[in-house]
Amino acid sequence: MVKKIDSITVNYIDEGTGDVILILHGWGADITLYAGIIQALTGNHRVIALDMPGFGKTTEPPEPWCVDDYVDFVMKFIESLNLVKFSVVVHSFGGRVFFKMNARQNLPFTIAKAVLIDSAGILPKKSFRQKVRLRCYKIGRAIMSTKVLHFLYPDAVDDMRRKRGSADYNNATPTMRATLVKVVNEDLEPLMHLVKCPALLIWGDQDTATPLSDAKRMEELIPDSGLVVCEGAGHFSFAEQAPKVHGALKSFLG
Repeated sequence: MVKKIDSITVNYIDEGTGDVILILHGWGADITLYAGIIQALTGNHRVIALDMPGFGKTTEPPEPWCVDDYVDFVMKFIESLNLVKFSVVVHSFGGRVFFKMNARQNLPFTIAKAVLIDSAGILPKKSFRQKVRLRCYKIGRAIMSTKVLHFLYPDAVDDMRRKRGSADYNNATPTMRATLVKVVNEDLEPLMHLVKCPALLIWGDQDTATPLSDAKRMEELIPDSGLVVCEGAGHFSFAEQAPKVHGALKSFLG
């Protein structure tokens, strides 16, 4: 299905009947990756999932966005469907959107329950070595960006970024690269205690993108929360251990 939100063409699905569940995907993903979850839940629920701007078949934002921009967009999408009460299932980057949306004052809807799968939101602490490397990179980038050196070595700064950047960064368009920089550098830990609805955390104990320690910290901060650990799974625990995750989802969401 397709609809227009402001100037952005949104690709989404709306399947099943019953209590509503909204799925917010992770960075670099799209709704096709969550087909297993969608199929598992549509028997007893109305499941809505959208490709957020810049992912899947939804067009990019007109300029680099921060998390709050994505929250504004998702809220407009929710309003366009006249949703007043729903649960959320979020993965990775989708967790950032959820935490910031949940913290908004006077929301025009109620979030009944939240499932956070390998969610982002806690800013990783940098080691001394990482801090030194980052400092050296910034100094090198500043030097190579001077007019003379940029003229002599026009590709030097881009080469430095590619060597240092993650796969998500290097594979993104310029707009989405700038967006990624904005969203990953925001620490949302201070907002987590504001989650008042029942929350289920599902995590792979081998997750290196959002480690299990993040899940345990979220469990401490979110008042009504519980943690399901998928042994041997990584950042995509819902795909690596689908039967366990689907069972937990059905039990928690009803």
